[in-house]
Amino acid sequence: MKNREVKLMQGNEACVEGALAAGMTFYAGYPITPSTEIAEHCAQKLPLIGGKFIQMEDEIAGMAATIGGSLAGLKSMTATSGPGFSLKQENIGYAALAEVPCVIVDVQRAGPSTGLPTAPSQGDIMQAKWGTHGDHPVIALAPTSVKETYDLTIKCFNLAEKYRTPVFLMLDEIVGHMREKIEIPTPDEIEVFDRVRPEAGDENYQAYKVEEGQLVPPMAAFGEGFHFHVTGLMHDDFGFPSNDSEIADKLLRRIMNKISNNVDDIVMYEEEFMEDAEMVVLAYGGTYRSARSAVKQAREQGLKVGLFKAITIWPFPEKRVRELTSKAKSILVPELNLGQYVLEVERVVSDDTQVISLGKINGEAITPNEILAKIREVL
Repeated sequence: MKNREVKLMQGNEACVEGALAAGMTFYAGYPITPSTEIAEHCAQKLPLIGGKFIQMEDEIAGMAATIGGSLAGLKSMTATSGPGFSLKQENIGYAALAEVPCVIVDVQRAGPSTGLPTAPSQGDIMQAKWGTHGDHPVIALAPTSVKETYDLTIKCFNLAEKYRTPVFLMLDEIVGHMREKIEIPTPDEIEVFDRVRPEAGDENYQAYKVEEGQLVPPMAAFGEGFHFHVTGLMHDDFGFPSNDSEIADKLLRRIMNKISNNVDDIVMYEEEFMEDAEMVVLAYGGTYRSARSAVKQAREQGLKVGLFKAITIWPFPEKRVRELTSKAKSILVPELNLGQYVLEVERVVSDDTQVISLGKINGEAITPNEILAKIREVL
């Protein structure tokens, strides 16, 4: 398309470029392999547009500062990998309950603990859903290419702003360090969503009050003249702590429902070769690339195999995955862990559908041949 800039770009770089296109003006974090290029690129780019970059003393502070930047009215992002993702979890829970929009990028590497710092993994999938304690809303997207990393970073910011919630971009080392040629959309091609703000001069503003039928309250920024309180405790409409059980129940159900009631707006997936599929390969992130190659080879060999790409990891695309079982006799889930996402597939499919896990944890990518061998073993 005319006027589009074409670049050879790394996945981590594409994440930053997408964030800038979405309106990010604040980044706080701490360098950790294999996400460090994200911090480096932000440090280079943000000052040029009047934005702010700050390297904090640790991962915990990096998440706290990201929350602070958002509360001050800036679109804010942080990035990390497995060990740092663990450290950020308490403040992620704070952001969820205080309804602070922000984007957390997790470029997954092999674990647990320090693990294999430069090796790919998809071992943080369940941590993204359950890493912080208590019931809390979750949105997590997983790109499969450099271009999709650019696009989904923008989507992460839009979802964070729209639903006033932290959103995860679940990269993995494969995609984060991959270099591909991409076309950069022009500004008029990019949809950008900004948080809904209260009207200026609203003396009756209550930070967490919603109108009838709404689930997401307007969000003022500190320093704009609105008086409100922010806490990690259960709170009333003004934001002040409350021990009232009715208020606590109402608050928590609302922040959960703002996601669960809007799954059709949030959940994204893609399908190929599904018209006659007796078996479906369900994949996400960097592993999808091997899965697609394997499925294409299987089709060439006459095997009736379909391909399902989960773009939105959380919420789980439950409705569509359940529908797949009306025709498919089996679902194969390849992933760089010992079986995390496959548990969700097993939860929703019918009893007569076979679910097969293909896990790998040695720090190497799953190859197309490994997936093809498993397909042939089943079919």
